[in-house]
Amino acid sequence: RNHGNHVASVSQLARFLAEHAEEGGAAILPETDAQKLLVADGRVRGIRTGDKGRGRDGQELGNFEAGSDIVARLTVLAEGTQGHLTGAAISRFGLEGDNPQVWALGVKEVWKVAKPLHHIVHTMGWPLRKRARYGEFGGSFIYPMGEDMVSLGFVAGLEYRDVEFSVHDVLQEFKTHRLVRKILAGGERIGWGAKTITEGGYHALPKRFNAPGLLLVGEGAGLVNVPTLKGIHYAVESGILAAEAAFRALQRGESTTRVGALDSYDEALRSSYAMKELREVRNMRQVFDKGFFMGGALASAMTVSKGHLPPKEYGGEPNDAATLIRTDRAKSYPAPDGKLTFDKLSSVFLSGNRTRDDQPNHIRIQREVPRELAELWTRMCPAHVYEVGADTGDGKVHVELNPSNCVQCGAITARGGRLTPPEGGSGPEYTLT
Repeated sequence: RNHGNHVASVSQLARFLAEHAEEGGAAILPETDAQKLLVADGRVRGIRTGDKGRGRDGQELGNFEAGSDIVARLTVLAEGTQGHLTGAAISRFGLEGDNPQVWALGVKEVWKVAKPLHHIVHTMGWPLRKRARYGEFGGSFIYPMGEDMVSLGFVAGLEYRDVEFSVHDVLQEFKTHRLVRKILAGGERIGWGAKTITEGGYHALPKRFNAPGLLLVGEGAGLVNVPTLKGIHYAVESGILAAEAAFRALQRGESTTRVGALDSYDEALRSSYAMKELREVRNMRQVFDKGFFMGGALASAMTVSKGHLPPKEYGGEPNDAATLIRTDRAKSYPAPDGKLTFDKLSSVFLSGNRTRDDQPNHIRIQREVPRELAELWTRMCPAHVYEVGADTGDGKVHVELNPSNCVQCGAITARGGRLTPPEGGSGPEYTLT
């Protein structure tokens, strides 16, 4: 239920909180990227920031500035979805959960509209296909933002199988529905963004949320309620609990790099309301692997019983385990008209992307792959980063990259590649989404 809640822009909320943090004495480095964890003797000692001013081939340019080591008594990773350092920490300290983590991709637009919207809209299904063979799961949201703006988007799981599937284009198709057209009639698109959402749920949470000298908080730790598509309140709660645990340890004069020194954070988080809610919906995502109708029936039983039914626990597979198929899915995508429906490049422009064309590539993929995988990446990416290149003659093709288009959504990490941070200060500059 959402009665009494407020709709807010996450980017604006982050700026608001940043101002208050700085007033309280925090130093924020918004154009500095964290490239790696500093680990010595099995303990996290801080982070290393990235270089600035390198050319496409890594050469030092005239404005080159080397990265720095920031040493800390405690490092708290709050990177959000697909955290570069969080993933490294989970692997390094053996924190993987019982199920592999999985993600969805969400594409969002903000519109200035002629008529106010006084209710929220959530849908599930269309334009997705319901049969299990397609592996498509997701839905939409439409939220009013004041009297003259709405935020709408579409979220779909990244375990889909069809190489022609594209979340960006599904959102464009969704807007052609007569009810959505009515909401947007006479309006103008003024914002766009894309990001992965952590969807593994309770059984994909890390075994521990701490390691010597390290705490994991927020969505990077997997704290997202899949049925409600909400996790910001869990991020705030985990941040508060992490701060309290760190304060107690430092107040006692205890070394935060001692094994077990931060276990009180795990205890507090696992007894919090966030963990209680996540346990109640622990199998909600996995049951839809059985298809829309069977999954819907099982999800309804879970909702009514608060997670007690069905009694069994469900496993899962990583997003990139899906066997690929090809259909004519792309035929249903509407042609961009620049008024209601839009292409990817105009959308990237609207994100305020500030990535230099001549900086080093920050996307790690195999450059020669089977054609089906190259086409999957091309369709999947909402920012037109990947293109199918020349045939290599051995059943594979060369993948062309446009890394300066990247909006760091993280989808490639879920489907066979790895996203690393670009140069500090690069990427989208979201103001409304």
